[in-house]
Amino acid sequence: MGKRRLSFSKTTVPVAVGVLAFAIATVLLKSESGERTSTKGPKAGSTSNSPQSEATLELSPSQLSAIKIEPVGTYLFPVEKETVGNISFADDLSVQVFPPYQGKVLRTFAALGDRVQKGQPLYTIHSPDLIQAESSLISAAAAFQLTSKELARAKDLVASNGVSERELEQATSDQQTAEGALRAARDAVRVFGKSDAEIDQLIALRKIDPALVVPSPISGQITYFNAPPGLFVQPGSLPAPYTVSNVSIKWMLANVVESEIPLLHVGQPVVVKVMAYPNRAFQGKVSKIYASVDPNTHRTTIRSEIRDPKNELRPGMLANFVIRVQKPVEATAIPVNGVVREGDSTMTAWVTSDRHRFTQRIIKTGLRTDDRVQVLAGLQTGELVVSDGAVFLSNMLQAPPTD
Repeated sequence: MGKRRLSFSKTTVPVAVGVLAFAIATVLLKSESGERTSTKGPKAGSTSNSPQSEATLELSPSQLSAIKIEPVGTYLFPVEKETVGNISFADDLSVQVFPPYQGKVLRTFAALGDRVQKGQPLYTIHSPDLIQAESSLISAAAAFQLTSKELARAKDLVASNGVSERELEQATSDQQTAEGALRAARDAVRVFGKSDAEIDQLIALRKIDPALVVPSPISGQITYFNAPPGLFVQPGSLPAPYTVSNVSIKWMLANVVESEIPLLHVGQPVVVKVMAYPNRAFQGKVSKIYASVDPNTHRTTIRSEIRDPKNELRPGMLANFVIRVQKPVEATAIPVNGVVREGDSTMTAWVTSDRHRFTQRIIKTGLRTDDRVQVLAGLQTGELVVSDGAVFLSNMLQAPPTD
């Protein structure tokens, strides 16, 4: 039996080649189509919790009305540190008013909260030391008067040889000694706060005044009072009968973490807010950074001087304060409502070029002030971004698909 040959006409081969080419092209197109689809990221209704930088959405006119769009711009961000502290009186502007000598309180002239001026009497005490000084003054004044009369008499008699030169010299010496003793006695009484007019009156009346007046050493407000009549007081024995403070300046003491210490310097401006005045901001500056760090909390204390001309702040108030640690920084920024924190803690924003199709983009944020967020990476100035309603778009990605 002979072999059977297969024969092809001239038209059969081109047809077969065409069919094969068509099949290959179809496979490649399907593959390419699948690759293009995957680059678009998850569609609306995807349940993925990780944002994709190329996820896109197309919004209908009704959906567009729920968002706002604006170009990415710049904003001047102040570089600040925020912490919490307590208000207190300024210790270096507060004076505990002790008596210069011991004694019992006789009378008080000012009450807690009163405003006083420097030199204004606060209280008087019955002082044995003052009594002794005034007694010595009266005696010295009497001795001076006596020796002055003796000297005058001796001078009258020396002309008629009624006294000798030696007796005149002795009278002169006695008078000078008495004059020196009187001068010293006056100075001793003056130490107790008596004026020259009061001293002259003591000498003229020869009457001892046992009341030692204790004046205010500064102008300010009475911030502490413990001086009931009859209380025995003495210098340096706590508590002081009175404390007078300059209340136009307050301190705020706060603790900051040790890692922030290099950022803080004396003189940096401070803005303080308290719950009693939520819409007010008190101005001040850093006045001291304490040298030690608490080994348990790893924090250090800083002190700020706060201007309070109307005396509105009260010691013990809880205060929030912001320290401006350096000059403001101008940086790329978008509104806070244009930033979304996703489930994996990444930050995203939505950009568009035609105000119709929107692309989700991962960004890196920095400072936040008022309603603006600094964008460190992911956006360029001038790009159109969703400024309000970004959460709405992110939620659309998580919505279940609809038939």
